[in-house]
Amino acid sequence: MAILNILEYPDPRLRTIAKPVTQVDDQVRILIDDMLETMYDAPGIGLAATQVDQHIRLIVMDLSEDKSEPLVFINPDIETLTDDTDLYQEGCLSVPGFYEDVQRPQRVKIRALDRNGEPFELIAEGLLAVCIQHECDHLNGKLFVDYLSSLKRDRIKKKLEKIHRQQKA
Repeated sequence: MAILNILEYPDPRLRTIAKPVTQVDDQVRILIDDMLETMYDAPGIGLAATQVDQHIRLIVMDLSEDKSEPLVFINPDIETLTDDTDLYQEGCLSVPGFYEDVQRPQRVKIRALDRNGEPFELIAEGLLAVCIQHECDHLNGKLFVDYLSSLKRDRIKKKLEKIHRQQKA
């Protein structure tokens, strides 16, 4: 397993729309394991393949305290099950150090393939629903900062660009 490089906003590769996984094989499973290791190391609770510059429809997450419940969603498709929304403070491994409130549907259904290519369905609420929606957004080239005002988004972008310049110097 390997720790992968996580792309950071405003890297344009984060805007790439991911392509469906056509075959769940050992190469995909190796990427899953690398993504989980990268997510745990970061540390985070969710990671989309887009964030590690692999533009396929794959997300991993683990909301457990002890990193013992990894979830894998290949070719995820989400359906909103309610008009009710909740405000959650979201952060992102691709937007390090920033946390902002985002309004999202409370309940969703996700259909996907597991790490063995087997189809499954899951109804999610609360933090799991938020995380699924956040990571699926990545697969569509969208980031949580896109839900913010342009003023907040520009402020975050400028701060991260400054940090990136300082790291290169």
